Amino acid sequence: MPTDAPEDAPTTTDGGDDGGPDRRSAAYVFRVTLRLDPSAAEVSPDRFETTVRAPAPEPGTDGWLLFRDRLWRGELGDPERFHPVVRELLGLGDAPGIAVVDVDFRELRTDESYLRSLRTAIESDPSPFAATDADTVLHQYLGSSIHVRD
Repeated sequence: MPTDAPEDAPTTTDGGDDGGPDRRSAAYVFRVTLRLDPSAAEVSPDRFETTVRAPAPEPGTDGWLLFRDRLWRGELGDPERFHPVVRELLGLGDAPGIAVVDVDFRELRTDESYLRSLRTAIESDPSPFAATDADTVLHQYLGSSIHVRD
């Protein structure tokens, strides 16, 4: 990811068999609506939705508090302020003719191991949160949007 990415942007790394992002044990999943408005052509449709899966940083590492900083009860607190993060995740930078129209948080998709690590990190230092137990913290910020997968 470029070094000028917003501080709370989840990072991706190249790797894996398909050359795509590393598959980690957890990801923030967003529904994103983009609009194309190229200066040299007409496009139809000019809007489309896509799903963005951003790897969730390991608990306790840089960026791991994205859920605390951006979510409340499973919703983005200010979706428009999250547009620059989405632009960086998609590698759009300041490319003209492409606008992020809407961002909607869908879920934290995780496995049991990551969720256990997340709970442990929260309980080991609850000071950044409005509650002291992990289940309450997770419910306050993520609501019912945690999807545990094998």
